[in-house]
Amino acid sequence: MAVITPATRISPPLNRPFNHRSSLPSPSKNLLFLKNPIPSSTIVAVRCQKPFSDGGSSTNHASSVSSSIDFLTLCHRLKTTKRKGWINQGINGAESIADHMYRMSLMALIAGDLTGVDRERCIKMAIVHDIAEAIVGDITPSDGVPKEEKSRREKAALEEMCEVLGGGVRAEEITELWLEYENNASLEANLVKDFDKVWF
Repeated sequence: MAVITPATRISPPLNRPFNHRSSLPSPSKNLLFLKNPIPSSTIVAVRCQKPFSDGGSSTNHASSVSSSIDFLTLCHRLKTTKRKGWINQGINGAESIADHMYRMSLMALIAGDLTGVDRERCIKMAIVHDIAEAIVGDITPSDGVPKEEKSRREKAALEEMCEVLGGGVRAEEITELWLEYENNASLEANLVKDFDKVWF
């Protein structure tokens, strides 16, 4: 690995430390006036707030925010669960399920400009296609689980996750995208399935 010293830095953009690349103030500096730190769950709750124009109660809203946090906490498992195919192949630094989903989302972002393809739908589908693995884990052919049983387990897990989310429009969208992918029911699903086969 090359070592960059002051003598080897040749272009102005590279001779600045990374933390000085932006003139934006650090978020922590903006919060120095607070005597008590704000818990991250409170920050998430504040960002999830919306006006109660439909006559909804603050209790329902608090429940909705709590459901969102519970759902995101459950999704955190995707970051810590390693993909079994990598482990079975003895690959060091096995990627997590979240790593895989993120890479596929980027692939959809940069390769989705094809005629007749809804790029945004491809990105969303890539984000949710393995979301049920937060509960069931990464089931591979080496596990000996029949395809129908794997699909049944994942569908049940998805339904459970959508219940945790509290149902509603977002849960319906996640379910619709997941089923479309599973059933290879569209050009977008076909493309995302191709992305799923790419290893690098």
